[in-house]
Amino acid sequence: MNPARIHDEFPAPAYRGAQERALADVRDAFEAGNDVVLVRAPTGSGKSLIARAIMGCARTVDEADPHQATGAYYTTPQVSQLDDVADDDLLDDLKIIRGKNNYTCILPDEEGTPVDRAPCARERGYDCAVKHRCPYFSARAIASARSHAAMTLAYFMRTAGSEVFRKRDVCVIDEAHGLAEWAEMYATVELGPRTVPLWDDLRVPDVDGAEAAARFTDTLVSTCESRKDELLGADELDAEEAAERDRLQELISEASWFAEDYRDPDSATTWVVDQADDGTITAKPMNPARYLRHTVWDRANRFALLSATILDKESFCRAVGLDPADVALVDVEHTFPVENRPLYDVTRGKMTYEERDDTLPKVARTLARIMAAHPDEKGIVHCHSYAIQDALVDELAALGVSNRVRAHGSDTRDADLEAWKASPEPEAFLSVKMEEALDLEGELARWQLLCKAPFLNTNDSRVARRLEDGQWAWYFRSALRTVIQAAGRVVRAPDDHGATYVADDSILDVFERARTDMPPWFREQVDRMTTPDLPTLDADAATANVSAGAPTTSRDAGGHSTRNRGGNGVSGDERARDAGGGSADSSDSGGDARRSPMADVWDVD
Repeated sequence: MNPARIHDEFPAPAYRGAQERALADVRDAFEAGNDVVLVRAPTGSGKSLIARAIMGCARTVDEADPHQATGAYYTTPQVSQLDDVADDDLLDDLKIIRGKNNYTCILPDEEGTPVDRAPCARERGYDCAVKHRCPYFSARAIASARSHAAMTLAYFMRTAGSEVFRKRDVCVIDEAHGLAEWAEMYATVELGPRTVPLWDDLRVPDVDGAEAAARFTDTLVSTCESRKDELLGADELDAEEAAERDRLQELISEASWFAEDYRDPDSATTWVVDQADDGTITAKPMNPARYLRHTVWDRANRFALLSATILDKESFCRAVGLDPADVALVDVEHTFPVENRPLYDVTRGKMTYEERDDTLPKVARTLARIMAAHPDEKGIVHCHSYAIQDALVDELAALGVSNRVRAHGSDTRDADLEAWKASPEPEAFLSVKMEEALDLEGELARWQLLCKAPFLNTNDSRVARRLEDGQWAWYFRSALRTVIQAAGRVVRAPDDHGATYVADDSILDVFERARTDMPPWFREQVDRMTTPDLPTLDADAATANVSAGAPTTSRDAGGHSTRNRGGNGVSGDERARDAGGGSADSSDSGGDARRSPMADVWDVD
């Protein structure tokens, strides 16, 4: 790596904000001998451009000996972040590769078939005459040959040990604050009827811990190996059999990893095992340092980890298996005027499950008043869970403001989001798990409301285990991280402006308990927080600038919220769970325990 050329590699014609100073600090940190540099850069500071400049410092082929690693990786857990990179002309030398299921086969009669279900995946020894033109394999070949390759964190981790994507000189991880949580989720092993093709043929014991789960895993792997070999021996498979074969291969790898790591006396990972009523066994790792070593830290010589919310360096490093003494931290100054990003206290009580029935109608009335205060401006409401979203739809309809409200379903979130962004109406968008990786610059949104403190789900056994160990600072820091991420959605440039309203008393508790973990620029926002003088509740004032004939929120025959154009209703099952069962208080944990907020943004091969 040659950090000295970091400024020459900056892709934009001019610096913005604190970018020039940030690059100098990153250069100095690498030149001081650090292999890992954390770059704590506020939302809107142009992290992608900083990332590209760092990647340009990687050793080139011309500078390397045959055995030395060259080139750079860019990876991010957020699919939307990768999409932004793909759309940025300044980053056009980053070759993007996605999972196979994002590409379709080009063979006659196979148009529309995902590559992972194409004849090459179904037939043994299939010799594809057009493989050199296959959208997936050609994109993979180009990405592996280019000096700068970009991919999601899921794809990056899956290609660990690959002969195609070998070790490189530099790796940049954007939105790295959740790296430990992403690794824990990705390394989680679920064994049940939904994930194990042969489940009905197995005798599933009652497990009382990791040891019993590991013993069952041994039997499972043996059974899956036999079935996989049977499928591999077939001359041709149909699409369903090909999917079963691929799932068995994944399952064998996942289950074997769990059993091996659990029995490894040198592994620092603690495994927490749950069993559901239907027998499903879920093995969850805590602080999977060994997993990250294999999938991330062995993949490059030098790393830059970028985020606005790496709040505590020592805690972050310990969680991802790094020695804090070997890691440098670079703080990037926030150059957006604090008066352009005000926080407003409109708290109306606590939004815990026990108190929500009393608080939520007050929050809805406050939201209607906020809408009246911004009569011709769009806003986003961070509902935290589908249960809260649906209840707000009901309350706002009763208040007579439903024609200014949009909501989304779990299966239509992207389409509904884009429709709202494209709409000329000053609508309030009721969102779930959109606190991160969402750019609402300018008129896309001038205000937002945080309905609930984004605490982690205490029904999750890993969360419960940490709280039993007294890790309350971690718990409040996790909530603060999400609040800070949310606060950055509506102010994206120095001349941009947007108001953030806080409705849950518990968010104020987060500010108090995690104050020492706040970046200085966010602490300044909190210290300036005031209580606004909102207009009185007036449905006509709140909806005065909505065009006649604009879509309204209504009810379908089943009593679920819908729109009279385009339909974005929330189903009963969706109302009963949060945004995938991942990040909610202990009473929002119903539904599919395998889903999580991350399931909505991961791009998996």
